Amino acid sequence: MQIRWKIVFIIAALALGLTALMNRKTATAAAPQAAAPAVKTPPVTRNAEDAAASGFSIPDTTLAINSSTPMSQRVVHYEIDARYDAGKHTVDATEVLTYHNLTGQPLDHFPFHLYQNAFQPKATFVRESKLEGSRDTAYDKWEEKEYGSEDIKSLEVVGQGDLTGQLQFIAPDDGNKDDKTVADIHLPKPIAPGAYVQFKIAFQTKFPETQARSGWKRDFVLGGQWFPKVGVWWNGAWNCHQYHATTEFFADFGVYDVKLTVPQNEVVGASGVLVEEKSNSDNTKTLTYHGDDIHDFAWTVSPRYKVRESVYQSQMGPIQLRFLMQPAHWSQAERHDKVTRETLDHFEKWYGPYPYKTLTVVDPEPDSAAGGMEYPTFITGDSSWFMPDGLYLPELVVEHEFGHQYWYGMVATNEFEDAWMDEGINSYTEVKVMDSLKGKNSSILNMGGATVGEREQQRLGYVSVADRDPMAQKAYDYYSFGSYGGITYGKTASVLLTLEGIIGEDTMANAMRTYFMKYRFTHPVKEDFLKTIEEVSGKDLKWYFSQAVYGSQVMDYEVMKVDSFPVNWYEEKKDKKDAKKDKDDSDTVYQSYVSLHRKEDFVMPVEVEIVFRDSKKNVEKIREHWDGKSRWVRFSYQKKAKVVSAEIDPDHTVLIDRNNFNNSYTAEPNGKPAHKVANYWLFLTQFLSQALGWWAV
Repeated sequence: MQIRWKIVFIIAALALGLTALMNRKTATAAAPQAAAPAVKTPPVTRNAEDAAASGFSIPDTTLAINSSTPMSQRVVHYEIDARYDAGKHTVDATEVLTYHNLTGQPLDHFPFHLYQNAFQPKATFVRESKLEGSRDTAYDKWEEKEYGSEDIKSLEVVGQGDLTGQLQFIAPDDGNKDDKTVADIHLPKPIAPGAYVQFKIAFQTKFPETQARSGWKRDFVLGGQWFPKVGVWWNGAWNCHQYHATTEFFADFGVYDVKLTVPQNEVVGASGVLVEEKSNSDNTKTLTYHGDDIHDFAWTVSPRYKVRESVYQSQMGPIQLRFLMQPAHWSQAERHDKVTRETLDHFEKWYGPYPYKTLTVVDPEPDSAAGGMEYPTFITGDSSWFMPDGLYLPELVVEHEFGHQYWYGMVATNEFEDAWMDEGINSYTEVKVMDSLKGKNSSILNMGGATVGEREQQRLGYVSVADRDPMAQKAYDYYSFGSYGGITYGKTASVLLTLEGIIGEDTMANAMRTYFMKYRFTHPVKEDFLKTIEEVSGKDLKWYFSQAVYGSQVMDYEVMKVDSFPVNWYEEKKDKKDAKKDKDDSDTVYQSYVSLHRKEDFVMPVEVEIVFRDSKKNVEKIREHWDGKSRWVRFSYQKKAKVVSAEIDPDHTVLIDRNNFNNSYTAEPNGKPAHKVANYWLFLTQFLSQALGWWAV
């Protein structure tokens, strides 16, 4: 989503959700912290005899990490020599892929992702985007600049010859014979368990004008998903999905050695560490990058980047921070640096150490559809020249994309099949970090008395599509883009925030850290995550997960009715004087009822706080617990006081309730909130009018 429309969305959402926000508590929760445990190195399988027999191996290098030993079980080694033609927006390259067969069985075929072929009119990606309306391109008509391609010119398997003619396109997800985002190659001789195989590939990639956070805009390019990438052996079969409009990526860990030849005037950023830079006689330069224990490689060039560099001292060693900023946004370089450091600090204290020696933060070309993307040790932000203090969108994007270094980069889950395990868990930690940095109710906007909090925006993103899809679903099977976004991001964040109220905030923090430290540099599944939470909390949470994660049940509880009347209401009053006396009598006993209703099908225990007030203005508060299993419950009281209010979830720990407006009852209206809302509305309408006037120029 482009930054300007994010601003419009935030303003509109503030106007719509203001009344609900007024009821939220403003106290900022204390951030849980824990000392970092020692880094545990996963076992690395090595087969020296097989390596010697084939002449191939996966390097044990640690040049790009602050560790003396490898941290992942390295399956692949990519050696790529690429030349970028800035005029044609093409890359001509050779790729040597060494693959270590750790599957335990012979492999007779290998599928490869060719992601840039998604940007063709008959491709599945474009078909789906045409149906739903892409966030980047409307596809009202087909234009040449939207075309992308990734062509394998030749493919040799060392020891088995040139197999280019054996390549065939497959469509494992939808059978679209015109989709060319997955190519499969069958080998004459299977690769034995434990053995190595080496592919030598020549390819050309043509980038489209930026779509899906990849491609060019004017003299800028983001090189993402640009080379043939082998699939992942997963649960006894190859996992190599087509590129869909709502899917991202999944790959094995390994080592990357990449040479990029670009025009001499380009400023370059990339994954990994820069090993060498040399000038060439043809007015180009070649930069060599190396990456350890990563599962992808991305890069960017622009002749206009301004560079800011600094060093962050992490728990494992120094990290070189590099910020590539647009000249018009240079005044925001300090903001980008500051939030990156603050986010690093929170993630290291809360979840575990960041092991890499570098982190590159890219401020992409305006209107490039390249903002807000993550690759190993490489992220893109999203900003605008109009970004006043108090509007925290740059901080929000940088924090979110950095979080992917943990939940996508190191805890490398299958984003095709369980996108929520990256995007959703990351949205949850985004709320936690931004709450800590900017305040629970002001982590997006804090200007002129108007505030917007990240956790409420995540909830609002979910409730509009609450009954569409479950979280535990393949990313390409969601009903729509809106459902995918609302469920994968908003629902997951809301479900995990609600889980804090069930098991406790400190316990949840401990579970998150345990999960990260146990499963980093692996490919965990959802059962691993959910089991970790149960083990750390000591609670059986299947009742919750079956509805919140695996189901599409909707939660909506309401205070349905409140009644208070004298127990002797039936007695006749002799005259007005006696009636007035009875009314003022503090000995009058009232019969009161509070009725709660579960309107939808999500069953969850809730608290309700009931407030009584007597004739002398004394207040009494009572907390009741309801298991929610029946459709309704009625609480009955006899007191010398009337019920003045009742509120479900008084501590505001339940973020998955679809409608907060029916969660409370007040006997007497309070004009103060309405007056405050009116003032906010005046501010918002004036601000929005000025903003729209600026955009129209």
